[in-house]
Amino acid sequence: MNIDDKKWEVLCSKEEIEDKTQELGRRLTEDYQGRNLYVISLLRGSFIFCADLVRTIDLKLKVNFMISSSYGDGLQTSGKVMIDKDVEEDLTEFDVLLVDDIADSGLTLKHVMEHLKTKNPKSLKSCVLLNKPSRRLTDLEPDYFGFTIPDAFVVGYGLNYGDHYRNIPYVFIVTDEDRY
Repeated sequence: MNIDDKKWEVLCSKEEIEDKTQELGRRLTEDYQGRNLYVISLLRGSFIFCADLVRTIDLKLKVNFMISSSYGDGLQTSGKVMIDKDVEEDLTEFDVLLVDDIADSGLTLKHVMEHLKTKNPKSLKSCVLLNKPSRRLTDLEPDYFGFTIPDAFVVGYGLNYGDHYRNIPYVFIVTDEDRY
């Protein structure tokens, strides 16, 4: 299938994502001015968003990566969050910003945030591109987010379906006819 031949329902266009990422970068630059910022990207879904985001933050910062899993190839979280790759560095001198693609059930975000708190960072906040509060199963809300979205399965701009479509430069809604 040629991705250019597909007509998907676009939820967040490439231009909207670029604008929102710039806006978040300005806000983070202001909020973290004079602080020791350490950005942790939660792989794999956030790698594109995080790369674009850190380029908009006009501060000296460090970047690292964690890998967690809870979805597999399914459309819903399994409810069991695993940390597959952790940050080994001492975080006690840093203001940590965890970056993820989406806050859906909130289970992954909450689990990883609780794990990072045990590393005693100076501060710990979260930033996601997409916030889906209608599906939240926890009381944890992202500190920064780009878009609030409806209860739909979304793909693109790092988000995957069956480990495909991460390379699409916008976010689209997966419908039954898109599923394979």
